[in-house]
Amino acid sequence: MSDNELRWQLRQLPREIDPPRDLWPGIESRLTRGVPARPSRPWRGWAVAASLCLAAGLAWQLRGPDAPRADPQASVVQREAEAMTREYEAALGQFDGLPLPAPIEPALATLDRSAVEIRAALATDPQATFLLDQLRRTYARRLDLTQRALTG
Repeated sequence: MSDNELRWQLRQLPREIDPPRDLWPGIESRLTRGVPARPSRPWRGWAVAASLCLAAGLAWQLRGPDAPRADPQASVVQREAEAMTREYEAALGQFDGLPLPAPIEPALATLDRSAVEIRAALATDPQATFLLDQLRRTYARRLDLTQRALTG
């Protein structure tokens, strides 16, 4: 049988077929009977709570008295700030001994104070990762201003 013949036969089939009988009464009777209730297990909640308490107790005991309490993200932020400061100081070291023009010294002092304040804020709140970006921008501005003042 070719594809055209099969298509012709499919087109000849009726579009809708009514069921031989009304199905709703059977569906309605099954719905009104209801689903049998699951047996009540009140101990299940207590078992879950006891398991969680046991897990918390084991974790607390395995932690030990001298376990570090430092937040890993905080130490990463601190290390990043320290590395950034070392790179900044190394870059600024290129200009040691060169005379800076007097008019830009107040701006440089302000940027230096800002960097100190940002590092102090990071030490107080090591979770404040946005301060790393602020420190990077402050160091970049300080280096840029120094380079422009000395190189013209």
